Amino acid sequence: MAEGRATHSITIAGVTRALPLFEVAPGVRIAVLNILGDTELTEAAAKALVRRLPPCEFIVTAEAKSIPLAYAMSVHSGIPYLVLRKSVKGYMGKALGVETNSITTGKPQMLYLDERDLKAVAGKRVALVDDVVSTGSTQAAMRALMEQAGATVVADAAILTEGDAQKWRHVLALGHVPVFTGE
Repeated sequence: MAEGRATHSITIAGVTRALPLFEVAPGVRIAVLNILGDTELTEAAAKALVRRLPPCEFIVTAEAKSIPLAYAMSVHSGIPYLVLRKSVKGYMGKALGVETNSITTGKPQMLYLDERDLKAVAGKRVALVDDVVSTGSTQAAMRALMEQAGATVVADAAILTEGDAQKWRHVLALGHVPVFTGE
């Protein structure tokens, strides 16, 4: 972490971290949770989230930072997981795609469900999993893909929610962080 960078301290499933604050718009900063390489936090969060999940047949996540969380949740629950990709690869066959706009990327991007996973989730109960739900754009894109695939979304789960806590009451989350404005 850069020396002198402001942080926000939070305890998630018994694990405390100082999250660095990064400006995402003039006068607006977010506390960035990055679980990549943080095995202790990922394991603790996965175990805690698995205990809160309703019965489901798949754990679904978007490509990148939340993959280790979905994997760990799968290991601890025995529920298979699948990853919605950010680009189409030749081996994905006839992939479904939906546009999303994550606060951390700041620009539109796509999420794709490949042909194999489309067949696997059709008619199944799925839980959508992300590291942080901030704007809800990624969750909405994952939900849209699952609905197009004929799956039933039974839960939205995340390590943290961010921003307006009331907006995310439906998300099974282990904590909440505010959006920081001003100095």
